[in-house]
Amino acid sequence: MDGSGPRDNRADPGKYKKPRKRGPLKKLTLERSALHYLGRYASTVEGLRRVLARRVEKAAREERCDRDEASAWVEEVVARFAQAGLVDDRSFAEGRVASLRRRGESARKIAFTLREKGVEPELIAAALAEQDGDEADDAEFAAACRLAQRRRLGAIRPEDMRRDMRDRDLAALARAGFSFGVARRVLAIEDPETLEAAARGRPLPDR
Repeated sequence: MDGSGPRDNRADPGKYKKPRKRGPLKKLTLERSALHYLGRYASTVEGLRRVLARRVEKAAREERCDRDEASAWVEEVVARFAQAGLVDDRSFAEGRVASLRRRGESARKIAFTLREKGVEPELIAAALAEQDGDEADDAEFAAACRLAQRRRLGAIRPEDMRRDMRDRDLAALARAGFSFGVARRVLAIEDPETLEAAARGRPLPDR
């Protein structure tokens, strides 16, 4: 046979199975969801609250829970996990500040990112102070140098392009939250080796 005959259009009985209907949302389900989430991701108290609230909202739309009752469960679960130290905004802030500084993020950008995660301003300030020590200005400059390396700005560009790209590079550093003064200092560095030293926090050679 050449395969041109009538085809069997009967559906594969295993192909179109109806999705299994999910049961009612329970408080224990939220607790397990919280543990699973925290096992995979670092989170703030507010971040965990948002994750569980989305789960409640989905279940409420599917008529698997009473929205008000389940929302109260969310607050209970979040409060208990916070009290047990399973979610801790201070530890989250300290870890995130350290990782973002290593990436070359400005203090302003870091503060914005953490506020978006629900971290209180005083915790952000404390984490930045802990990370930067007594030399906040030097830490900001070193971070800007790391960003220049990562984005291939300033001294990383071919020498014949630097002058033409200077305004664009200044704008890029400004958008990243660095002050004009810091951006100018970064772009005044003339070679990649000196930029590397500055990114590591080493003092620049006297001119």
